[in-house]
Amino acid sequence: MDYLVNLSTLPVDGQSAERMAKAGVTIRRALPPELRLVVGWVGKHFSEGWASETTVAMTRQPPTCFIATRNRELVGFACHEATARGFFGPTGVDESVRGLGIGRALLFACLNDQKAMGYAYTVIGDVGPSEFYEKTVGAIQIPNSEPGIYAGMLKL
Repeated sequence: MDYLVNLSTLPVDGQSAERMAKAGVTIRRALPPELRLVVGWVGKHFSEGWASETTVAMTRQPPTCFIATRNRELVGFACHEATARGFFGPTGVDESVRGLGIGRALLFACLNDQKAMGYAYTVIGDVGPSEFYEKTVGAIQIPNSEPGIYAGMLKL
């Protein structure tokens, strides 16, 4: 099921900066020279499909991939404009640092970037943790969105 987020009503993220500072985490746009490192990490920790989508986001100018680092190590990522324009995802956080708010901070980094690009809405495709997106950014289900954009995709 796909979800829709109204970027014009996106709440202000008043938590992430302080939470990330306390956790020693930096959220920033990935740099093109980091492409192989980021894509390799995504493939190792998540999936080759996500690594492919991340490659697309990393090759945009500027990249539409945001990363989370801690002690100069990659601990999370989030992309937009990968599989389709106006889409958010993929996104993931290393298991060892989950629960620190990193996923939330990455989500807001991407959605605010999309808003700055002029998008009024974003689509979160094939949502896993729907309750998180509903609560955090007011995401709503898109009727008749199954099968979504990934229907008919080759098995990886």
